[in-house]
Amino acid sequence: MVFLHDDFLLRSETARRLYHETAAGLPIYDYHCHLPPADIASNRRFENLHEIWLEGDHYKWRAMRASGIDEVHITGNADPYEKFLAWARTVPKTMRNPLYQWTHLELRRYFGIELLLNADTAREIWDETERQLKSLDTHAILDRFQVAVVCTTDDPADSLDHHETISGLAIDTKVYPAYRPDRVFDTHDLDAWKSYLERLGQMAGSECRQLDTLLAALAKRHADFADAGGRLSDHSFAYLPDVDFDDNDVASIFDQAFQGQTLDPGQQDRLAMYLLHHMAQLDAERGWTKQLHLGAYRNLNSRMFQTLGRDVGCDSIGDFSQAAGLARFLDRLDRQGRLPQTILYNVNPTDNYLLATMIGNYQCGPTAGKLQWGSGWWHLDQKDGMRWQMDALSNLGLLSQFVGMLTDSRSLMSYPRHEYFRRILCDLVGTDAEAGELPDDWDLLSRLVGDICFHNADRYFGLKLSPRYGSD
Repeated sequence: MVFLHDDFLLRSETARRLYHETAAGLPIYDYHCHLPPADIASNRRFENLHEIWLEGDHYKWRAMRASGIDEVHITGNADPYEKFLAWARTVPKTMRNPLYQWTHLELRRYFGIELLLNADTAREIWDETERQLKSLDTHAILDRFQVAVVCTTDDPADSLDHHETISGLAIDTKVYPAYRPDRVFDTHDLDAWKSYLERLGQMAGSECRQLDTLLAALAKRHADFADAGGRLSDHSFAYLPDVDFDDNDVASIFDQAFQGQTLDPGQQDRLAMYLLHHMAQLDAERGWTKQLHLGAYRNLNSRMFQTLGRDVGCDSIGDFSQAAGLARFLDRLDRQGRLPQTILYNVNPTDNYLLATMIGNYQCGPTAGKLQWGSGWWHLDQKDGMRWQMDALSNLGLLSQFVGMLTDSRSLMSYPRHEYFRRILCDLVGTDAEAGELPDDWDLLSRLVGDICFHNADRYFGLKLSPRYGSD
């Protein structure tokens, strides 16, 4: 059997037809990613595979460390080709890790290279991709993969100037900011927190010295994001604390923190949940979608954190208790009639059935699938994780309303992951149909697949598309 043949992951004739005739040609709706807006605004050209492929990719960094590569060739100051060669030596050792398939899918889909990457082929692949990258800029990549929408991840303390530039570009991809103020919740380091509030206040045109002025600054930046076309917010929590709060208590907690007095864990939790609740109300008022990423246990290697900082590949699945705090948060907003469209993501697969049933508690019209359970995230962003998520959602909710795949990547080289997801989806649906578990009705099956791959997201988020992808 040929490696990565046209029908890989597709185990039935119906699955193959669903993929090739329905899923493969649909645009990509990338409603959550970490692409730098500056790269899109400047139409960045990448000099080599290290720049476009290895910079910031902690999936690859983890694999390289596990295969014995020295850190100087991962995040250190080694020559870019030497870093790429270290990755090439690692790739053969990643077989049965999704990185092996993703690596070769990306080489094929971006550059037409069918060689297996290893130490012997590294120089040839490096030289050929370097040649092709001279004409493969950021906009060309977005065009090639029919990326209809990109929602970047932006801090409200940062400028939206790059988004303003992008809005004036003659490209078919619509690019929108997503509001992610995670640093406002982090009161563990009060000096860093106060510095963040100062930056946020400068961007909002006000000083964040009291709770009410902080809320005003967050609301001002929320409005600025809306003016830039944004309709999504995003937050990452290990878990949502199961706490109650009131205005006077939280105002006192804020004052204590701003004066540099250490908060106890309960105070930290009440302030964080108060702020999260406030921002959820802003989302509801503007018809936005809130995203909650739950369960990551971050920065566990203290030595690496001290030397390299965050997001370097030293994060794990956490075993936090998710149900009580999440239910309290959603129920409070629902009682007030201010629960926004919400997508929940988990990184621990033991929470699959929890989240699949949690979203069902707060569904209501007129929005179909108002609460969503997001696709397999981070450590679950692989074949088994995606299948587990879709199987649980099918058993306990409505797969038909699922808004599908997102890239959640810092790299423009990650768009073949949508192909990977679509093949898995088509295999699930096609296999069930051929087993007699779903009807042999092409229109019904094709509509299900097409909705999950693109159309549900288009309806759910309501973001404007270019004429190429459907909007007038």
